[in-house]
Amino acid sequence: MKEMRIEADRQHPVQLKTDRLILRPWKQEDAEELFGLACDPEIGPAAGWSPHQTLEDSRQVLEHVLMVPETWAVVPKATGKPAGSISLLQGKQANLCLAEGEAEIGYWIGRAYWGQGLIPEAAQALIAHGREDLALTRIWCGWFDGNEKSRRVQEKLGFRYDRTESDVPCAIPGVLHTVHVSRLDLQP
Repeated sequence: MKEMRIEADRQHPVQLKTDRLILRPWKQEDAEELFGLACDPEIGPAAGWSPHQTLEDSRQVLEHVLMVPETWAVVPKATGKPAGSISLLQGKQANLCLAEGEAEIGYWIGRAYWGQGLIPEAAQALIAHGREDLALTRIWCGWFDGNEKSRRVQEKLGFRYDRTESDVPCAIPGVLHTVHVSRLDLQP
């Protein structure tokens, strides 16, 4: 996969590009597209959040969750519209306790885009960005029990199983998950 970058500077690129995708920051104008993806009951719960019930839910998630540094809309070049999201979470943004130079990658994609290899492609670009631009030494990721799609993505990317944690809370009130944590050590 060839990767090109359009950069504002090395620490904060405007967007990342792959052969089939543009990874770009989320915008308020994406609310309707986000709602169309995130209202699907197969998407959110597998990633630890409730399906969006209203367009206002999506607007709130954009403002408070997605429109933050290192969170990217996954946009197929063929459609020009967001298909999912991918993030490199650091510090207090992360769900895991991380050391300096580490990040947690999180992702989801709409059902219409399943099985096309878009999230592994997006993740490869984000991992390269983490290594080259952010000087990360390790990236962590997790999957909830039963989310085999996420587990397979991590295996394709070279993540290795690290541990399992039980009774982990998520963004759905009262729901606890078993999460399997994996890591990818980045070579300088």
